[in-house]
Amino acid sequence: MSSLLPPDGSRLLIGGKLVEGADGVFATVNPATEEVLGLAADANAADLDAAVGAARTAFDETDWSRDHAFRARCLAQLRTALENHVDELREITIAEAGAPRMLTSGPQLEGPVADLGYAAGLPETYAWETDLGVAEPMGIKTRRILRREPIGVVGAITPWNFPHQINFAKLGPALAAGNTVVLKPAPDTPWCAAAVGAIIAEETDIPAGVVNIVTSADHTLGARLTADPRVDMISFTGSTATGRAVMTGAAATLKKAFLELGGKSAFIVLDDADIAAACSVAAFSVCVHAGQGCALSTRLLVPRAAYEQAVQAAAATLGGIKPGDPADPRTVCGPLISERQRARVERYIDIARAEGGRIVVGGGRPARERGFFVEPTLIADIPNSSTVAREEIFGPVLVIIPHDGDEDAVRIANDSPYGLSGSVWGSDPERIRRVTEGVRTGTLSVNGGIWYSADVPFGGYKQSGLGREMGIAGFEEYLETKVIATAA
Repeated sequence: MSSLLPPDGSRLLIGGKLVEGADGVFATVNPATEEVLGLAADANAADLDAAVGAARTAFDETDWSRDHAFRARCLAQLRTALENHVDELREITIAEAGAPRMLTSGPQLEGPVADLGYAAGLPETYAWETDLGVAEPMGIKTRRILRREPIGVVGAITPWNFPHQINFAKLGPALAAGNTVVLKPAPDTPWCAAAVGAIIAEETDIPAGVVNIVTSADHTLGARLTADPRVDMISFTGSTATGRAVMTGAAATLKKAFLELGGKSAFIVLDDADIAAACSVAAFSVCVHAGQGCALSTRLLVPRAAYEQAVQAAAATLGGIKPGDPADPRTVCGPLISERQRARVERYIDIARAEGGRIVVGGGRPARERGFFVEPTLIADIPNSSTVAREEIFGPVLVIIPHDGDEDAVRIANDSPYGLSGSVWGSDPERIRRVTEGVRTGTLSVNGGIWYSADVPFGGYKQSGLGREMGIAGFEEYLETKVIATAA
């Protein structure tokens, strides 16, 4: 598959060395063909212990956390090395994550690699110290300095849906801030992370132990990483249910937990919008990467008077998108990541039927012999209180719900345990402003605007998470605040 990966399986990165997993290897599977791609190193608890120990030593006993210029150079070096291997990484990502080729020129690969340039600039441009001036607390004349310092050892636990984007969104700012990292990627996409580990070990000056990458088929290693007292922070992206478990595990040592969790975002169409165009955009968006994105808008809220028009517009778009081979540059909707995930999506479609929903289009498997594919599906005639309108499905499934005006649309959008993202479409800027002020989410797109960027903080309200990723706010998640008061 790639010169980055040895023919007998990938390796762990622990303490600056590429090593085999103590539990041998496990298979990584192509979700478009159901065929085994090859083998990945299978770490166990001893490997994880060694990785945490290496990260602890690198933080405590080297100048990594204090040498801003060196960190900037290493991150720029990593970006260049990744760019030199982008074609190999592309093929790994398509084969292992089922990512459509068209997305690898954007958020599945090239975008996140380029975004490392933003992180590389932070060590030398960020204001590490702030002079708070002189005051006289308790009658003592004192000069106060606010200093920002790295947290220490970061445990990063990442999912499979956008492996490079999420891995780099954690590695970039955590390393720029001066931390050391133990990365535990999802078992579904070990090669994507292992290939980066090989590049770090062989083509950068990042010191031994600063980055450790531990692939494993054992899901419990994430819990061990969370509970380890040598780890100062957990940065987790994944489901809300697992996020709760991460918080519980982190509580024992009161370590900081950054959580980027699930969503059930609303795509609000106002009555002065181009109804057909807006609904077509909503339908297309939910098919991107087979709907496997936490920030995708999966509830389409439309004016009641235009409900059937909206249903037909969304159905026409969904019906025209055929799941296909992710290696084909024309494919938008590839496979789901696994048989387990396909079964989950199909179970939700069955629940919608049982709750009285109308499957307008889709609802089954396409006529393909192999691969974990599901047809793009539109569910209508079901309330916002229904299971499929409240729970994250993570597949190409769109629920369409009528609203009775702007305030009602905001009410429905907010009637959710989540608050990650969303969209608003309309013509009147003042009405749009009021709606965006009312919707309680971390990001909002207006008339197709794109909020995703390295300098823009991303995260959610309510059960969509804690904290922000990317931007200065995301960088500062990896910092502690120290105040030094000197008698003047």
